[in-house]
Amino acid sequence: MLTLDGVSVQYGAFRVLQDISITVGQGELVVLLGANGAGKSTLFRTISGLHRITRGRIVFDGDDISKAAPAKIVGRGIAHCPEGRRLFPDLSVAKNLMLGAYTCRGDQAAVARTLARVHELFPILVEKADQPAGSLSGGQQQMVAIGRALMGRPRLLMLDEPTLGLAPLVVRQVLDAAAEICRSGTTVLLAEQNAHAALAIADRGYVIETGRITTEGTREALMSDDEVRRAYVGA
Repeated sequence: MLTLDGVSVQYGAFRVLQDISITVGQGELVVLLGANGAGKSTLFRTISGLHRITRGRIVFDGDDISKAAPAKIVGRGIAHCPEGRRLFPDLSVAKNLMLGAYTCRGDQAAVARTLARVHELFPILVEKADQPAGSLSGGQQQMVAIGRALMGRPRLLMLDEPTLGLAPLVVRQVLDAAAEICRSGTTVLLAEQNAHAALAIADRGYVIETGRITTEGTREALMSDDEVRRAYVGA
């Protein structure tokens, strides 16, 4: 579904991504592991069209989207749930969710079905629907952010550090939701520092360090890799 072929991104004289090549197959949950500052968010923003590549190409569903505008990329079916959630804090939970449905606003029946799916994943959002998004706990705000991304009915959902700063119980809830989203037919690309929890739900993974892919493999291969375990799993 998604292929990055030799992608590099440069800020002035500094190359922040260097010859990145990854693939994400339809129906997969692929995790991108890396420490803070390794390049995970830059990679996601590049796929979303927010950063321009200096070399390589990005192909989604057979089409080169390397130079496509962010709005066009969203319209093709790629949704990006950014690190830090980026909600509209003064708007209600319900309004934040509906903003995510902008690209499919012409099909109100589909919007209603998708909203029902979001509420099934995160029942607390029904209770909190009329509250300002900024008044919610960090975990609940993350649920709103994921739900907002899902409201666009994406084929590929990119989740950037969705568990950052959350309590262990909420981390489990968020990652369980990511796994359920994938089982329901939406391909997921997940960026995480929490390698142990992320690999538990992933099909495959990549390790990114200082803007380069250094390791790749199946969940089992990465979990058994001594260097990956020492650096990211803590074992």
